[in-house]
Amino acid sequence: MIEVKYFGAVAERTQCTFENVFSSNISLQDLLQDLEAKYKFESLSFSVAVNQKIVSKTTDYTLKTSDIVALLPPFAGG
Repeated sequence: MIEVKYFGAVAERTQCTFENVFSSNISLQDLLQDLEAKYKFESLSFSVAVNQKIVSKTTDYTLKTSDIVALLPPFAGG
């Protein structure tokens, strides 16, 4: 089970703060494509973190069942 956490505008679009995805050997890119199809993120800007580390949305990473993926709103510096 992969836990997907949503923050900011992404949480507003999904109307939830997290969900569990029951899949094994799914790539990060495939997961993001599945979520895009389900929630229509086309106009949203967000970053992706896997296990609390920011990663590129295009990174070639196969998710493990214990992974936590977070979709994060844009950050502002200060």
